[in-house]
Amino acid sequence: MPLLRAGFRIVGGDHSGPVFPTSAARGYYSCIMEDESIKTSSRAPEPVGLYPHARRVGDLLFLSGVGPRERGTKKIPGVELNEAGEIVSYDIETQCRSVFQNVRYILEDAGSSWDNMIDVTVFLTNMKADFAVYNRIYAEYFADNQPCRTTVEISSLPTPIAIELKVIATIDR
Repeated sequence: MPLLRAGFRIVGGDHSGPVFPTSAARGYYSCIMEDESIKTSSRAPEPVGLYPHARRVGDLLFLSGVGPRERGTKKIPGVELNEAGEIVSYDIETQCRSVFQNVRYILEDAGSSWDNMIDVTVFLTNMKADFAVYNRIYAEYFADNQPCRTTVEISSLPTPIAIELKVIATIDR
C-alpha cells in the first residue's frame, strides 16, 4: 500500500480510497489527542457554525477562522450593509483592528497570549485594494512577535467581511 506522510496509507488500488493511519501513526495520534480540549471565549464573537473558537492539542492551540464581528450582535465593525445584507462599503483598517482584538480575546481566554502565536493565515477578499493597509496594521500589531504568515485572496467569506485570520499558537501545559 502506498504510504503518505506521517504514516498514513491509502486503501484502494486506484489510490482514491479512504486514508487510514498505520499502526505507528495511530499510536502517535491517540497519544496527542488525549490532551485535546475545546476552548471558547466569552469575549470573542460566537462562531457562525458548529465549531469551537479554538482547540488545544498538546502544547499547541489551533484557532478556528476569526473575523471582525462583535460578540452578541451581527454588527461588523467597519462594514455598511444594504437591506439584502450585501456589503455597500467597508473600512479594512477597522476590520483588521477588530479581527486582531478578537484573536487576542480567544488566545487569552484559552490560556495563551498574543506573543505565543507561531503561524497566521490571513484571508482577504480584495488583495489588490486591501493588502497595503492590512500589511501596515499587521506590522503595528506584530512588531515584537513575528509569527510565520501566509496571506491568501479568496472570493468571499461566510459572513460579509473582508478579512479572516486562522492562527496557531503555543500554550503552556
